[in-house]
Amino acid sequence: MKAKLGMSPIAWWNDDLPELSDDVSLEECLRQSRGAGFTGMEQGRRFPSNPDEMLPILRAADVTLCGGWFSGTLVNEELAANKDRIAPMIELFKAVSAPCIVYGEVGRSIQGDRSKPLATKPRLSDDEMKAYARRVTEFGEWCADQGMPLSYHHHMAAVVETEPELDAFMRNSGEGIPLLLDAGHLAFAGGDVLRAIDNHHARINHVHVKDIRKSVVDGLDRSRQSFLDAVALGAFTVPGDGSLDFGAIVKRFADYGYEGWFVVEAEQDPRKAPPQKMAEIGHAELMRVMTAAGYTVETEGFPKG
Repeated sequence: MKAKLGMSPIAWWNDDLPELSDDVSLEECLRQSRGAGFTGMEQGRRFPSNPDEMLPILRAADVTLCGGWFSGTLVNEELAANKDRIAPMIELFKAVSAPCIVYGEVGRSIQGDRSKPLATKPRLSDDEMKAYARRVTEFGEWCADQGMPLSYHHHMAAVVETEPELDAFMRNSGEGIPLLLDAGHLAFAGGDVLRAIDNHHARINHVHVKDIRKSVVDGLDRSRQSFLDAVALGAFTVPGDGSLDFGAIVKRFADYGYEGWFVVEAEQDPRKAPPQKMAEIGHAELMRVMTAAGYTVETEGFPKG
């Protein structure tokens, strides 16, 4: 079985908390990640939006674009508005041969609002979840028809956060919307990562190997503290530096024959957790557990052909 290892630039620049950002260029970010061994990088705010500008940067760094976040609003806006906003991203991602676009629901979400405690996250009724799941499925099918699959990202402080919410979304949505399984977000929400893989492996097309510091998560006052407060306190980290058993998690993916990207997404304060050092820790741990699980990790970055 083959796997690819990527990173998210959120370790270097945080879009929601600019104060948790390293003052490094895109080129330096890519150099550090590639130097740690990662062959892919998800899109971040310092990436150009034109393939003629992006491709030479990726080629020079010897990395590929392995995904990128789209802020979807299908829970409270029409399909047409979301299609208009994602269309340029689809064309860009096709031009640079990215594997998928990550759909993150921001409609009604409190994930970017530091004044909103975790306990005030939006919740959908059964009927609302059914309608939402059908709408996201239709959107996913349309994006795939345009030549770019989506990957649905369950997320803290959003309408699909907990394991029961994820199960309901998956039950009411269709194959037209694949799933991004994020170990850190699910564990933060109190879910069982291995059980979620068991239940939804057939739809998983992208994986975020985000770790958590359980002591930080367990110490939160969710009636007072927000998702961004948790990030600033260090709730997330890379595999090998946190509390999750990635040996068991990666083995479970291997048991189901998952092949594709495993992306380290770990937003932290770069002054407390230097991104290059954390990238090296994360890569070393993933190589250890992937070798044990029987994966061959691909080492090619930007295609040579």
